[in-house]
Amino acid sequence: MKKILATMTTLALTIAAQAQNDGLDDIMAEMLAAKVHQVCIDTANLVVAYDYECRTQDADGKAVTDRMKLCLLVGRHCTRSFPYRKFRKEMEWAEGKKQFAADFLQMNKREYMEGYDFIDELPLLRAESFCFMPQVWTDYPEGQVTVRDAIPPSIYETQEKRKNIKWTLSLTPSPSPRGEGSSMPIQQERVITPLSPRRGVGGEASYLCKTAVCQLHGRKWTVCYAEDIPTTAGPWKLCGLPGLIVEAVSDDGIHRFTLTELQHATAPIFYETNAITVKTSEEKLIKNRNKTFGNRLYPKDSHYYIANLQSVDVVYVDEGSIINGTYVNDKAHVYQPLECK
Repeated sequence: MKKILATMTTLALTIAAQAQNDGLDDIMAEMLAAKVHQVCIDTANLVVAYDYECRTQDADGKAVTDRMKLCLLVGRHCTRSFPYRKFRKEMEWAEGKKQFAADFLQMNKREYMEGYDFIDELPLLRAESFCFMPQVWTDYPEGQVTVRDAIPPSIYETQEKRKNIKWTLSLTPSPSPRGEGSSMPIQQERVITPLSPRRGVGGEASYLCKTAVCQLHGRKWTVCYAEDIPTTAGPWKLCGLPGLIVEAVSDDGIHRFTLTELQHATAPIFYETNAITVKTSEEKLIKNRNKTFGNRLYPKDSHYYIANLQSVDVVYVDEGSIINGTYVNDKAHVYQPLECK
């Protein structure tokens, strides 16, 4: 198989030259198969941004914290949790800005080349690849959860019945009016002021939040939610409380979601798929993901599990590669699963 070696500024020219020399060969065929097809399934009236952090180690055992920005779109019928980079790009496309392919937009449908259409944002792609964050549609289809995730060179999709998360509200004894010890328990509350991504200081709004805990896929989570924001939504698969989840932390402190921005604005909620998507079960995807990325070989050789790398069409870019539209770092970090089981 041919391979493409490219940088951000030469990728398009390299692909065009390769196609001219070899025709629509396997390289272009793989890229076309990886083309993502989107269809609008709902309209969001709430746009939420979170910072996601994961504490881990690099290949040499040095402590590092991986970060990415996550977007949560809350619609009337469903929600979508996915990289904020994709949301921002979708909004630019939807506005028909000249530097993007406005002709992609017609009849609420759009196509784009994952990875390749974002080649000017390699630092964000690189950061996201360390975080292993899937796309999650909650209540799409109705009553189900759809997950789209990559284990390069494959793209997987699961659709499972939505699980009811068993939340336990955190209670603390209320003081007796006579000062004679505790009385009836009340729910713990705290004030959270989101960090503004523009200023790096306290945001314009503060939220009086209540606390709850749950077990989800083998991890214990403590979250703060704001009843003043009337939605049951939250980042990733965390949801089901009587208010927006503002902060969520795993019990070991490895994973953290923190709200940074909230807008009452409209935006299309897209569902997406492509020709190379493999349908599987949630259980199989979690086991496959943990086995692949949890292997001790992965941090030093992120391609170790691809039996015949020569058979895969790869676009090589700065400090990594794009395989079927998914960015893969040359040097990986130790995998910290969101889902242990």
